[in-house]
Amino acid sequence: MDLSPGLQKALFVLIVIVLAAFGYWLVLPKLTHSHGPSQAGASPTPTTPAPSSAQAPAVTAPPAEAGTVNIYSWLPFTQQDLAAAASVAEQFSVDYDTFTYSESAASYIGRMGSLITGQLATTLRAAYQVPGVAKLRTSQKQVSTGTAVIDSLRAFGPSSMTFVVTAGQRLVSTSGTTSGSTPYAITVTGSGGSWQVSDIELESAGDT
Repeated sequence: MDLSPGLQKALFVLIVIVLAAFGYWLVLPKLTHSHGPSQAGASPTPTTPAPSSAQAPAVTAPPAEAGTVNIYSWLPFTQQDLAAAASVAEQFSVDYDTFTYSESAASYIGRMGSLITGQLATTLRAAYQVPGVAKLRTSQKQVSTGTAVIDSLRAFGPSSMTFVVTAGQRLVSTSGTTSGSTPYAITVTGSGGSWQVSDIELESAGDT
């Protein structure tokens, strides 16, 4: 059936409207979803907390060092007493081996002065004047120089200490020069700052 130009125009407009409505219906859901939040429905990415620094181990202070043991609290003399007694023993040892052929017994003993007891002074004077020893010393024009080194403290008591001393001797004579050493056990007696040598013997004699 032939439509009039007016009806054709009206039908064309109706078709355009229907197609437009249908297209809008198809596109609307996509527009709705595309305008939503871009991360809608997505689980939020958990934020990893910064690892806490490992707890530092507790600093334990080292135990306090034990105080230096005062061994003199166990002994019948003080450190000063020991030093004074040792000094007397050492000086006596030097003087014991120091002499010259031209000096008398009185001079030899006098050099030791208050370092020795009266009894030891008598013993040493007699030994210095033994005829055979004195004659050899004079004939060979002996000149002796002594040295001393304290090796150890062998024994002690409330008023005495015995030191092991290595006495050195350099002897110059008409026969030449010789050097040697002899270990002695030297006993000093006294107290405080007042000490005197009361005995001298070969170190080995005390081991028998």
